[in-house]
Parts: sequence; structure tokens; C-alpha cells
Amino acid sequence: MDDKTIYALSTVYGKSGVAIIRISGKDALQSISHMTNIDTVSIKPRYAYFCDIKGLSGEILDKSLVLYFKAPHSFTGEDVVEFQVHGSKAVISSILENLSLISGFRLAEAGEFSKRAFYNQKMDLTEAEGLADLIDAETSEQQKYAIRQMDGLLKDLYENWRSELLMVLAHLEAYIDFPDEELPQDVIENLQNTVFKVKEDITNHLKGDNVGERLRDGFRVVILGEPNAGKSSLLNSIARREAVIVSDQEGTTRDAIDIHLDIDGYPVIFTDTAGLRNTSEEIEQKGIAIAYDKAKDADIVICLFDALKNIPQEFDLINENKKIYVANKVDKLSDEQKIFLNNKGYILISAKYHQGIDILLKSISDKIKDKFSSTSGLLITRQRYREALRNTISYLSEFNLDKEIELSAEDIRLACREIGKITGRIEVEEILDKIFGSFCIGK
Repeated sequence: MDDKTIYALSTVYGKSGVAIIRISGKDALQSISHMTNIDTVSIKPRYAYFCDIKGLSGEILDKSLVLYFKAPHSFTGEDVVEFQVHGSKAVISSILENLSLISGFRLAEAGEFSKRAFYNQKMDLTEAEGLADLIDAETSEQQKYAIRQMDGLLKDLYENWRSELLMVLAHLEAYIDFPDEELPQDVIENLQNTVFKVKEDITNHLKGDNVGERLRDGFRVVILGEPNAGKSSLLNSIARREAVIVSDQEGTTRDAIDIHLDIDGYPVIFTDTAGLRNTSEEIEQKGIAIAYDKAKDADIVICLFDALKNIPQEFDLINENKKIYVANKVDKLSDEQKIFLNNKGYILISAKYHQGIDILLKSISDKIKDKFSSTSGLLITRQRYREALRNTISYLSEFNLDKEIELSAEDIRLACREIGKITGRIEVEEILDKIFGSFCIGK
């Protein structure tokens, strides 16, 4: 990372009431002295100035608010200036062009403001990724968990485990440095208990069926059933639009079709699949194979069947914990038939007439909420966290004071390093560009 002053548009490019252009770096105040009449010697930090924004040749580009955040009390930990201008393309382009003409200034790379905040210890990697998740959040639950991660709750958990292991490592290294001194038995027991407890805590944290990642990417709900059971009609009814083609002809759906929805604040991906039946048609066979694959990877499988027919035996192949049995076309049933199916615990719907859909969605929402209640309040939101924690457990499992003390110390050192990879407490240059490169420009 160089020491140049960076600038970028921090709001969406296009026509809007207000656009924010952010400048960060040791020379950020030069943008004010070059482009306004504000006296930078006496400028007040965190004070909004209303003034003309001028080009370097003196022409007025806009009338806007200017704010200065003095290092280290800023988002990046550097001097930061914000121009809050009118959001027209002409205004934005002209200001960015003039900033590019100031010596030592350059356009920021994707995620570079957050990357500088990380380097200046304004946030750790989990908080930075929480910020990225908040920017990408589309549902209320995604928003809630992203804010919790931004607040450092996940960082505090991981750093606490790392601190406990560092204490163990300190005792072991002290013994290595002074081998004539024996470790007291109570110290040995404390070290072993600490390692066991951290290992157990991490193991419990890893449980939860990838709920955190699902919260970011979406819970998978697959609709499975025979041809003409009404899978496509159900998906259209859930989506409240004609998302997929509906036809009485069997085999209309050949491939899996995804629809993204917000169900009670949770991101849910509904997948329509090919009808399950014996067929010699090659393309349809591939569609059915895809349906089974999707069901295998799903969080929830809607086992949809025609209420006037028997339940397909193919549903027996699906994990029982995933299944929700749904009887469709109940508008054709008598009251006695409805009572019979209802007593079996099936959800009764008519996809054609939009009956029972709210009850089905409530059942899906309850299943998702149950996944949360079975896990800790702090979720693993990245696969790289999960991999590092699994590696940590692997090293802690190797820890044994009956073997060479140097080897035991190395096990703990490597475990600490794995946790450090998550928060950025070690040299992790090789993953920083990957993480911050996913941010938008100006963030």
C-alpha cells in the first residue's frame, strides 16, 4: 500500500440528490485548499462548511457541504475529507477530474478505504467483512448480523480464544527457555484444561450446518414432486408473479429454476425442479438427476404431491429432517379428505388459487429460525473462518504434554496463527487483496 492520497465516489454513480466524494491520506486537506476558499489552517474537524467547490482553473463546479475528519479520528485513521455534492453525473465527473490533477492524488482501488482502516487498526478483518456484508444486505436478518459483526462481537470471541492459547504458549516457551525449572502440576493441569476448553468452544461454534454462510448467500428451498404436481404453479404463487412456465404437459420443466425471496427477513432461494418419474427421454433424465442433487444440497425440501394421489415413493430418498410435506390441489377435496390429510401433518394448499401459501411460508420460516436457535448467537459468516477454525482444532488435537515440549509449543503456536488469520493479527497479505477487492469503489 502506497502513501498517496486516495479519492473516490462513495455513493452510487448516477443522478441523485446528494453524492459523497471521499478523500483520504496525509494530503487530504489539499483538496480543500485547492478547490474551496476555506482556510485549512483554522478548519474545524467534524464541522460542516457550506461553500463553492471550484475547479483548479477557478470555475465553480458546485455548491456543497465540506467536512474534515482529522487523523486518527476518521474511518480510515488518516485525514479524511468529504465533499457532499449534488448527485449529477456532470458534477461528480468534474470534481473527480480536478482531484486527479492534484499532485500525489490518485483514484482509490476497490475496498482501499476499508483496507487502510484495517492497516491503521480501525477495524480487524471480521469487522471489515461485516461492513461488506452490511453493504450487500438485502434482508433485515442479514442487516442485523452484519451490524453485530461490525461491532466486533465475532472479533472479541476469536481474540479471546487466541489470548487464552497465547497464555498457554507463554508458559511452554518459558519452560523451554528455563528447562531446569519444572512446570508445577497445577500449571500443567491448567494448561491442559485451557486447551481442552478452547477446543470444545470452537467445536461447538463450528456446529450449525453453515447457517452463517446461508444467511449471507441464501437458504436453499427445493420444490420436489411428480410431473403436474403443481411445482411451477407453487413457485409462481410464492413469487406472486409468473416466474416460470406452467403447462399441463408433463416434463415442461427440464432444469432447476431459482427465485430469490425475502421470507421474514431471511434470504431464501426457491428452486423449481423437473418432475420425478421414470422416463427414457435423455434430457428429462438429466433434469431429474439435477433435481435430486439440488434436494441433497438443500436446507429444506418441499415434498409436493397431488392431494388426490398417493405420496410418491421418491420422497423416501430425501433426508427426513429437511422435508415439508405439502398436498396441492386441495380445492378439489371434500372437507373429510382435507381433515384426513391435515391430521397427517401435511400442509394443504391450492397453488392455482393461492390458498395455504402463507401457512407454507410460515412453516419454512419456522424451520429456518430453528436452525438459528440450535446455534450460538455468533455465526460463522465466511468459509475461510470455518477452514481456519477446523485447522485450529486439528492443531489443538495434536497438543500433548507427554511429547517433546517444543512440539507441544509448536502445536499451540500454529493454532494461534490459524485464529490470527481470521482477524488479521498475523501477516496475511496474501488474503487481504482478495477480501478488500470484493468491496465497491469508495468504500
